[in-house]
This record gives sequence, structure tokens and C-alpha cells, in this order.
Amino acid sequence: MYPLTRPVRLSLNRVSVHTGLHPELIRRFAALGLVECAVDDAGRLWFPPETVVRLARIQRLRGGLSLNYTAVGLVLDLLDRIRVLEAQLHGSERPWT
Repeated sequence: MYPLTRPVRLSLNRVSVHTGLHPELIRRFAALGLVECAVDDAGRLWFPPETVVRLARIQRLRGGLSLNYTAVGLVLDLLDRIRVLEAQLHGSERPWT
């Protein structure tokens, strides 16, 4: 791996350090399906790099709007769908695509 490339996946501990969240809370978010992760043969959790941003969004939704985890999941799904639809819309408006 080159030193200037981003890692393809982050360990639970690294995500915890980057977000300031306790590893058990991150495990709970993964179990609830709020963040994606992979589990290796040893049972360790591995997260995509964008998990850090997603966890920050979860914390903002919980703290700012006082949403429960079910509502947070719903809002995150809606935000993801909006992002996809906006990308499709912007892609179709360009005559060269």
C-alpha cells in the first residue's frame, strides 16, 4: 500500500478514534444496520472510510433532533435516496452524458 492512499477499510478501533465514539456504540450502530461493516474470520469488524462521516451524521440527528435509532435509520435512508435521485437528475441534464 502506498503511504498517500486511503485505506480501503477501517478497523473498529480506528473508527472509534476518528469519531470519539465508544467501540460498543459503534457495534450497536452496526447491529442496528445504521452503518455498514464487514466481519472477518476472526470476528473483527471492518468499516468503509465513509463510515466516519455517516457516524457524524447519526450523532447530529440524535443530538440535534432527538431522534431514536429507528427514526435515524429512516432519515438516513431518505437522505441516501435523495442523493441518488439528485445524482441521476444532474446526470440526465447534461447533454454529453
